[in-house]
Amino acid sequence: MLYLVGLGLYDITDITVRGLNIVKSCNRVYLEAYTSILGVEKNKLEEYYERDVLLADRDLVEQGAEEILHNAETEDVALLVVGDPFGATTHTDFILRAAEKGIPYQVIHNASIMTAIGCCGLQLYNFGETVSIVFWTETWRPESYYDKIAANRDRGMHTLCLLDIKVKEQSIENLARGRKIYEPPRYMSVNQAAEQLLEIVSNRRSRGQTLAFTENTLCVGLARVAANDQKIISGTLSALTSANFGAPLHSLIVVGKVHPLEVDMLKLFAETKEDIETYAELIG
Repeated sequence: MLYLVGLGLYDITDITVRGLNIVKSCNRVYLEAYTSILGVEKNKLEEYYERDVLLADRDLVEQGAEEILHNAETEDVALLVVGDPFGATTHTDFILRAAEKGIPYQVIHNASIMTAIGCCGLQLYNFGETVSIVFWTETWRPESYYDKIAANRDRGMHTLCLLDIKVKEQSIENLARGRKIYEPPRYMSVNQAAEQLLEIVSNRRSRGQTLAFTENTLCVGLARVAANDQKIISGTLSALTSANFGAPLHSLIVVGKVHPLEVDMLKLFAETKEDIETYAELIG
């Protein structure tokens, strides 16, 4: 059997009882280690699970799936996923590969950022399409996620923006030379995401386009959701460029039409009295 086991968002004990029992009984246990990060070290997981844990990095997940699936029709293999297994399309691909080989599988669900994001007070059924904001480079500066945010706001809906993670990435030079040398991990911050969105706003304004949102649009930044030190700050898009969110992982919400209860909740996360007083202007 192939088991895809959701670990939850942060702590070693966030795994479900069912998931823990399965992991302890598996012959091999892999931790998918590039689409997200967990707030504990691998050795702590091994102590808690009483099993060796093999890191499934980007190369192994994307190119070495056969290694993970090897003999899974005759022994139990677990792939541990931070959050919920269906939080990334990579894990859907594993199920399709298993099905092609006639390998049975089970999915053990857990909390995901897609639902836990409700901790900021915005109601989940008021969210539209989720978007990913990627790191820009000198030669690649996509703006397509702006259009998706615009479409959500046209319908009065909030937009959850998942921020880029760069783990085990190679420089163009090392990639071209075939050298297995990797860049240090990078995790996009709310500040960086807000700055990129503001630059897109400036670009659209200079072209005379009607703006879907501006510097003064209400947004919410979140960091380390589900951790004891999670941070939530609500304010204008411009204000979030300088707010201190601390360590990763971060997420950003561009707010749409709000219910009065949502307003009351967002006020709890405003940093200053002045921020609270401007909500009536931003929303009304």
